[in-house]
Amino acid sequence: MATRDKNIWILVLFILSGLVVGGLLGELAKNIDWLWWLGFGQEFGLENPITLNLSVVTITFALMLRINIASIIGMAMAIFIYRKV
Repeated sequence: MATRDKNIWILVLFILSGLVVGGLLGELAKNIDWLWWLGFGQEFGLENPITLNLSVVTITFALMLRINIASIIGMAMAIFIYRKV
């Protein structure tokens, strides 16, 4: 039975795991003829990393997200499982 005081970090963990597992399955499935559509997606983020040189330390910021159909399905399944638990 679901309670009202669920931890938000558990939801974030479920969504991230659904995103990662779905993305991996989508990348594997795009080479299969009848499952190619699971690997269809978009990549967005910083093309060139931003570098901050402070003489003592150099910090590089970069972020690239690759979303495909399988990762969206994985996130939806994670939210569904979270609500049932």
